Order: sequence, then C-alpha cells, then structure tokens
Amino acid sequence: MDQLKKIRLAANGFYNVGLERAKIRDLTGAAEALKKCLMLNKYHIDARNLLGLIYYEMGEVSDALVQWVISMNFKEQDNRADYYLDQIQRKPERLDVVSQNVKRYNQALLQAQAGDDDLAVLQLTKVVEVNPNFIKAHLLLAVLYMSRGTYTKAGKSLMRVLKIDKNNPKASWYMSIVKARTGRADVERRKLKNAFSHKKMQDDDVIIPPSYKENTGWQSILNIVAGLALGAMVIFFLVMPTRIKALNNEHNQEILRYEEKLNQRNEEIDSLNGQMAQAQSDKETAEQKLDEALNSNDSQVNQYAILVKMLQAYRNNDLTGAVTLYPGFNPYIFTDEEVLAIANGIKQDIETNGYQTLEDLAYTMWSAGRMDDALNYYNTCLTIRPDNPNVLFNMGMIYRSKQDFAKAVELFTQVSTQYGDSEYAEKARNQLTELAPYVQSAAGQQPAAGETQAAGESEAQTAAE
Repeated sequence: MDQLKKIRLAANGFYNVGLERAKIRDLTGAAEALKKCLMLNKYHIDARNLLGLIYYEMGEVSDALVQWVISMNFKEQDNRADYYLDQIQRKPERLDVVSQNVKRYNQALLQAQAGDDDLAVLQLTKVVEVNPNFIKAHLLLAVLYMSRGTYTKAGKSLMRVLKIDKNNPKASWYMSIVKARTGRADVERRKLKNAFSHKKMQDDDVIIPPSYKENTGWQSILNIVAGLALGAMVIFFLVMPTRIKALNNEHNQEILRYEEKLNQRNEEIDSLNGQMAQAQSDKETAEQKLDEALNSNDSQVNQYAILVKMLQAYRNNDLTGAVTLYPGFNPYIFTDEEVLAIANGIKQDIETNGYQTLEDLAYTMWSAGRMDDALNYYNTCLTIRPDNPNVLFNMGMIYRSKQDFAKAVELFTQVSTQYGDSEYAEKARNQLTELAPYVQSAAGQQPAAGETQAAGESEAQTAAE
C-alpha cells in the first residue's frame, strides 16, 4: 500500500470518528477529529462541511462561513456547502444579528475584565437570548455567576452547554466545582453507593406474628403501669446515656466537617485564582482581537459576507455586481491562508478586468447626481491606478460642482503639471483660469459678476463634454 493511500485511509478514519462523535453531540471531540482529518487531506469536502456545521451549532458563525467558503472553492458543483451559504444569504439580517451579538459578547468580556460584573452579566444574558447555542457566552456567564457565589445559576448555564456539547472540557470542570459547592456531588455519591449496596437479612429481622390473649380490666391497667415504669427506667438508664454520647460524637464530627470544608474552600480559592489568571490571559487575547476588529474598516463577519456575495456574483457572471461591492472590500483582514488566496484572486481580477467597469460605474453615478458615490468609486480607481488623468479631472469637476473649489484647484493643478502631455492638461488649465475668481473670493476678494457667470457657463459646458 503506497503512502498516499495510507494517508487517505487515516483521514477517512478520523472523519468517521468525528461523524460518530457528532451523532452523540460530543461536538468538541468531533471538531478535533475533523481537524486531524483536514490536516491529512485538506480536500476532504464532507469533513470540511461537517466541521462548518459543528461550528455553526456551537454559535461560531464566522468560523462556519470560513469552512464553507473554502469548501466551495475546492468543489463548486454538487457541494452541500452551496446550500448552507444560500440559506444564510436568504437571511442577510442574520449576519447583522450575529455581528452585533459578537460585538456585545466582546463588550461583556471587557466589562468583566474591568470589574463591571453586573453589566457583563446583563450583556451576556442578551447574547444567549439571541443565540442560545453560543457556548463561549454561556461559559463566561457561568464563570461570572461562580465569582458572585450564585452557583445555581452557574449550574443552569453549564447544563445548557453540556446539552449542546456534552463533553465540553471547560463546562465539565466548572460543573464539578458547582456540584462541590452546592452539595450535589455528595448526593450523587450517596445515590451511587446505595445503588450498588445490599443488606443481608439478620435473625432479628424475622417478623413474628403477635399472640392473642384476653385479659381482665385490672390486669390491663397493671400491665400498662408496669410498662410505663419499665419504659421510664429504660429511657433513663439506657437511652439517655447513649443519646448524650451520640450528640457529643455528632458535635465532634460536625467540627471535623467544618474544618474539612474550610480546607477545601482554601484549595478551591487557590484553584480559582489560577483559573482567573488563565481567564485574564484569555481576556487579553480577546481584547487584542477586538481591537484589531474595531480598528479595521469593517468587522470580519461583514467581510466574509461581502466575499460570499462577490463569489456569488462571479458565479452568475455578474462582473458589475462584483465591482459594486469592491470599494467596501478589504482582503487583508482575512487571516486564513486559503481564504486570503481567494480574496487576492478576486482583487487581482477586478483590478485587471473590472477596472473599466469601475470607472464607468463612477461616471454613471456622477451623471445620476450621486456625487459622493461617484467620488467613492473614483477613489477606488485611483487606488488601483493612481496615474489616470481622466479620473483626476473628473474628480476635480465633481468637487467644483460641490463648490469645494480648493480641492478642485488641487486636482486640476495635479493634472496640468504631472500630465502635461495628456488631452486633459489643457482642459485643467482652462478650469484653473475659470476658478481663479473663486479662489480669490475665498482669500477675501469678491469676483466680478461677469466672471462668476462666465465660470458657471464654462463648468456646465465642460461637464457636458
């Protein structure tokens, strides 16, 4: 058997393990097995689609989108990932809700780090109401409840996590602490002990039927009095000393239990301090990721949404639709190498094949009176090709129409000086001559009425050309 076939068999084995674990809702174990499968064979479409479904079930929508987009890039036809992406695209508001929910979770994380536990609990309560399967939110909410001593609420949050992912390691560890604090662990140990124990019947356990004897009235009274006297003597000489001794032993045992609980509490405090240090490290990592997301042009979830829409436009041969989405597209925000390769491929294609479409779209927006949109598309054109005098001249005309004469003069000057050999250099110099009265007016000199009228006529004539 060659080495390649062995690798494929091993990958299929990990996929089968992940599938079996997913069926019994061991999502963490299933995700680990599927990741090993993809490390051996990254083209395993079924494993990648199943991993996306597991991420989606755990509330990690962005990670699910990554897997499905990569899957579609490897196989476009007869791919189940196409159905999943189509279902998400039918409800675009779902992505907005997910994005807002992630921001709310990150805000709660920062509030917990700052010591505002009450605000963090309120934020996380809203998060789990919107997305009940968000495991990270449930775990953080349980930690906050545990730090406040409300172990019952912490147990409820952890139960929800274990219903979604029954072998989640963090949830299992936190649940053991909650059970120890609430006494649930002792109850379960006693139930387990009683379930596997039995008692042998002794000789005294044999039920002897009582005998019947008819007595007279005086005999009954004497028997009652004798019984009362005998009972009093038994209580005084036998029961009371035993009872007093039992109470003393119980008191001593209670003191020992309190000492044991005190030692256990100290050990748990040390353990929680270690967990808080780990949580502090996790918070710093999350804060760094949040800072990167906030300082970027847009959130990572929205960028994935734009990438999905652009891929759909390419599949429909709608180059104009893809170009329309390009000004808001930032491929450098992606960290996954495969997704980044797809995004760079789209960027390169638009910059080569879609540039003229982008320039025509800007001119269409200008003709429709949507000057801000036209400037946005023209700026994107300059980002791709900064040495286009036509774009610079048209932007100068738009700024002149918006009466931003300083910006218009700057652009016309750039065209006339840097592109003197182009056909737009003479037009730019004519515009500078016409705008001279306006520039002087901005400096404190009023233009003549004839000059203003001539400048307006020239602007209309140039725009028409």
